[in-house]
Amino acid sequence: VQLQASGGGLVQAGDSLRLSCAASGSTFSSYSMGWFRQAPGKEQEFVSAISRSNGRTAYADSVKGRFTIPRDNAGNTMYLRMNSLNPEDTAVYYCAATPRTMGLASSSGYDYWGQGTLVTVSS
Repeated sequence: VQLQASGGGLVQAGDSLRLSCAASGSTFSSYSMGWFRQAPGKEQEFVSAISRSNGRTAYADSVKGRFTIPRDNAGNTMYLRMNSLNPEDTAVYYCAATPRTMGLASSSGYDYWGQGTLVTVSS
């Protein structure tokens, strides 16, 4: 499966943004999907994931209550809706796909990755 992330940009603290991850080349509903991010000078970290089997979602504590991860299987697209953004959310955001349904918070469990989209939140 090929993944294309988009929707990043420069926003102000408190703003909202929606990232998209468009999939092609395989049956989108067969994959659990995740978002990871990497801030400048920091390691990549888990943001959110949604299971292929039951739509169960998981969120990092730092984004819980602010971000949601809906998916549109008919449109082969996953989203990351981000509200109440703050400068600590500044990072390159990557979407990823895996046929697994467990261990979705670990980047090592993903087989396919998008190219990343930059989100910059100014204070």
